[in-house]
Amino acid sequence: MSDTINPAAGGSGSRPAGRALSGQTGAGTAPETRGRTTIADSVVEKIAGMATREVAGIHSLGSGMSRTLGAVTDKVSGGRPSVSRGVKVEVGERQAAVDLDVVVEYGFAIVDLAAEVRNSVITAVERMTGLEVVEVNITVDDIHLPDEEDDEDDGGRVQ
Repeated sequence: MSDTINPAAGGSGSRPAGRALSGQTGAGTAPETRGRTTIADSVVEKIAGMATREVAGIHSLGSGMSRTLGAVTDKVSGGRPSVSRGVKVEVGERQAAVDLDVVVEYGFAIVDLAAEVRNSVITAVERMTGLEVVEVNITVDDIHLPDEEDDEDDGGRVQ
C-alpha cells in the first residue's frame, strides 16, 4: 500500500495526495533515526575553549595579534573575553578536529600540560556532541611570566 495517490489516474480524491513516506516510523523506531542533528563549528569552538581554560596552567588562548585585538574589542564592547578566541575547529558529520593557540603559565611542564588539555578537550567535545575528536593540535604561542602585567586585566588610569 502506498501513501501516494494520483487523482489523474482515477483516484477518488477522498484521500489527500502526498509524498510517499520513507524510512522507518512509529513508536518502535529508535529516536536517533528520526531526524538529523547538525552541530555548528562555533558550538564545538566554545566547548573546546571552555575545556582548555579549565586546565590549570593555561593563562589565555589566542596568538599575540588575536589576543591584542580581542582585548581591545572586549574593552570597547564592555563584554567578556570571547570563549572561542584561539580555537579553530573543523566539524564533519561524525568527526571534529581542533586547533588551539595557548599561552602557558611559567613553571608548568608544557608536554604534560598539552596532554592534559588534549584529554580535557576530547572528553568535553565527545561527551557533549557525540563527535569523535580525531586530533587536537596545540600551538604554545607564549609563556606568561609571574612579573608580567596582563593587558586584559588592565583597568586603565581612571576607575
